[in-house]
Amino acid sequence: MSVGHVARALEEAKIATVIVAVKSFEARMRMMSLPRVLLTPQLMGRPIGGPFDEKLQVKIIKAAIQLLETADRNGIVQDYH
Repeated sequence: MSVGHVARALEEAKIATVIVAVKSFEARMRMMSLPRVLLTPQLMGRPIGGPFDEKLQVKIIKAAIQLLETADRNGIVQDYH
């Protein structure tokens, strides 16, 4: 939940955020009404992939940046594809 508080503080300072979280936290992320969330099917504690899986990590980070660039409103929760 502290990630949500930090995201809100950054957003109030006009710094856009995207939270990358594992899919198992979807209900909690939706309850928190966060600006932008990217959900991944990864293991808990590894939302952008496992150690040394650079290709997957880059893909997820690019998806998060794309969400940041294309979001047209707050409250978006998007699945990583």
